[in-house]
Amino acid sequence: MQEAVRAFSQVYALIEQNAADTINPNSLVYEAALPALLRRLDPHSVFFSPAQFEQLKEMQKSTAKGFGTVVSVLPGRVIVLQTVPGAPSVRAGIAPGDEIVGINNINLGALDMDQLVGLLSETRQRQALLHVRRPGNAKLMNFTLVPEELASPSVDRAWHPRAGIGYVRATSFEADTGKLMAETIEKLGGKDLKGLVLDLRNNGGGIIHPSLEVAALFLPGGKKLVTLRGRARDLDEPKVPEGTKPYSFPVVVLINEKTASAAEIVAGALQDYDRATIVGLPSFGKGLVQSVFPMSQGTGMALTTAFYFTPSGRSIQKPLKEGQLEGNTRYANLETTTDFRTSSGRKVRGGGGIEPDFVVWPERQTRLRAFLDASASLTAFATEYLQKHTQVSAQFRVMNSLLDELQVYLSTRNVRPSLSEWSADREWIRSRVLQEIFNQSLGVEKGDEVESQRDPQVQRAVELLTVAQ
Repeated sequence: MQEAVRAFSQVYALIEQNAADTINPNSLVYEAALPALLRRLDPHSVFFSPAQFEQLKEMQKSTAKGFGTVVSVLPGRVIVLQTVPGAPSVRAGIAPGDEIVGINNINLGALDMDQLVGLLSETRQRQALLHVRRPGNAKLMNFTLVPEELASPSVDRAWHPRAGIGYVRATSFEADTGKLMAETIEKLGGKDLKGLVLDLRNNGGGIIHPSLEVAALFLPGGKKLVTLRGRARDLDEPKVPEGTKPYSFPVVVLINEKTASAAEIVAGALQDYDRATIVGLPSFGKGLVQSVFPMSQGTGMALTTAFYFTPSGRSIQKPLKEGQLEGNTRYANLETTTDFRTSSGRKVRGGGGIEPDFVVWPERQTRLRAFLDASASLTAFATEYLQKHTQVSAQFRVMNSLLDELQVYLSTRNVRPSLSEWSADREWIRSRVLQEIFNQSLGVEKGDEVESQRDPQVQRAVELLTVAQ
């Protein structure tokens, strides 16, 4: 080690004395040498310059702010689907169906999706001028909004997709997620439920402790939930508290390629104990512990210090193929076998991430579906419909006559799908129109419930739970 440090010092001294151009020591060390060193460990370990470390601390202190709108984000278009009562958007007069065409004199139509999402994220942090087009009003309206802290619960959706079966979605794992999950399940029926769909799709994780609380809702006391292994830390194997009275109804967990970290801990534990059936697509495979170390001169470092393993010993982290230290066999190859077994002896795949018991793809996309979604034609049609029919109940259904109106509406806008295209996607269009009408009249949660009725992954989960009864 001393030889390596001495060699680095000699190289730096020679550069400082003999380089053709004057060097910036901070740039050479902070932006080149130290980042390159950490890249050799793994892709997730990072060195922070003083400015970057200060920015990280500010991000950790920041609170969720916004204007209280739920929007549909399309290429170059942002359409308001729902407004939160009492939020800045409502007080200003923004309504469902409004289209935000510009922000701070920036034309949204000129932005690609990444630029649009980035601008929306930045806008929520400070006062902004929104340029809004309202259907039926040719004149643009301008609204100056100041973002406010808004409650955004991590357990945000719950309903009964079928009698006796509950559905609940967790979008992340925050400090109160375990408590919210227990309360939500009780509202759905608690121990009297005949089955539960636990939706962890697109859940990127968060804090580990709440994920353990959620897993413990379904497992008896004493069961190991996860193992944390690291070279410089003691083995940590948190377990379900003794005396726990878990729910006993069947569970199906939905995952996809964006399910990661703490969400994978829940899915892996329930799969390993044969407590839940996993449905969807293989998860992301992020199972590492990042520790942040403050350093001298205002710098800092995020270092991978441990990895997560499921109760059967599977690594949640996918192998770190690039940036590995040569010879680091202990953690470069996180597993020596792919043959893992659940409590009942059933084989499950290792190698990183969680493999579903049933691989189910999301609903397919056709040319007509893609166009109607990208053009926001169905959203605009729903907006016009609600201007004429202000009273919509949860019992509302899209009749054939309304689909005929939609065809006329699309035709006047030079959208004329062939008879075969329309016939093939007719029931999908019926569902999407109902979803858009509910989004703007009864709220996005009610619209999501409609969407779940055509969601192949949710429907497969309900079928499995129905058979298990």
